[in-house]
Amino acid sequence: MALDTAEIDRLLQARGNAYTPYSHHPVAALVEDDQGRQFAGCNVEIANYKGLCAEASAIATMVSQTGATALRRVVVMGPGSALCTPCGDCRQRIREFATPDTEIVVVNGEGEVLKRYSMEMLLPDSFGPENLTV
Repeated sequence: MALDTAEIDRLLQARGNAYTPYSHHPVAALVEDDQGRQFAGCNVEIANYKGLCAEASAIATMVSQTGATALRRVVVMGPGSALCTPCGDCRQRIREFATPDTEIVVVNGEGEVLKRYSMEMLLPDSFGPENLTV
């Protein structure tokens, strides 16, 4: 299933807002919660190279604006034609809010779907909240 025009436009706008003076590698993410609400984010770099990834930005926006804690879908858009998958930190961050049905979609810079992942494919044998005993 392809992304719709509105989703591509939101990703392009978010990627256009990315602050990437060091890597020059703008990334956008669009997350959808379990109620179908969508939240966009972009990467924001800082001089010590410990910036905020697009996926983290979008998830933080979802949680801060609505309190939602379940992801239905995550879409990641890099700047070009190459696959731009979530980094290790973001894979774990997505895992925190993923359900067994969460879909992770990676699109190219034009919004064409390159690859789809389940959470198990993206981060096999992952550690999550259920692994903690209280």
